[in-house]
Amino acid sequence: MNAVSGAWDWLNDSANWHGTDGVWHRLGEHVYFTVVCLALACLIALPIAIVLGHLGKGGALAVNISNVGRAVPTFAILVLLMFAMGSDTDWPTIIALVLFAVPPLMTNAYVGMREADRDVVEAARGMGMTGGQLMFRIELPLAFPLIWTGVRSAAVQVVATATIAAMAGGGGLGRIITAGFNRQITAQVVAGAVLVAGLALLIEGIFIALQWLLDPMRRRRPRAGSVVPASTPATTATP
Repeated sequence: MNAVSGAWDWLNDSANWHGTDGVWHRLGEHVYFTVVCLALACLIALPIAIVLGHLGKGGALAVNISNVGRAVPTFAILVLLMFAMGSDTDWPTIIALVLFAVPPLMTNAYVGMREADRDVVEAARGMGMTGGQLMFRIELPLAFPLIWTGVRSAAVQVVATATIAAMAGGGGLGRIITAGFNRQITAQVVAGAVLVAGLALLIEGIFIALQWLLDPMRRRRPRAGSVVPASTPATTATP
């Protein structure tokens, strides 16, 4: 309880929120890493997975290759990149986090495309739709929930893992945690962990709300509890 109360006091101290080592500055750095890494991972993984899922070829190989990133620790990749590129740049951290974010993005996007209702796809093909029309107008809307789940999962994972940037001399909320360890201030370590957890929960909530707003099939699905009116039988006039 002493650590928890100490963390609360640390967070309530306005001096800890301002300046180059303050919470607001470190939070901005953390969000920067998250946005850049997630955007790059999406640009790499989603087009490949969506096209392969549409074609139904090579997807298993692509997913297996991307999953190699799950087997190799992100911190190990970061250390190797630091030795190769130096610690005076953010690229080691960015590359390590991008490699970490690619597997859930690629896996969910490929599976989502392949699990799109085949009856609907075949019906659209029978109506004369081209391959591009099928992909953008039928398969992608049907696959959107699973694709977005992969994006949301990757975003939360990147937020949690971006604390390793502090190990490479970078910024982010991880600097608050490492500074607490260096100064042997347990309250600061706990406060930094609470900030990371809070940001991850906030990102999760934002992405859940965005999924509800952006889902292209949302307006096409019947609302829960809605009743489809029965057709009124035709009446015949009596002579």
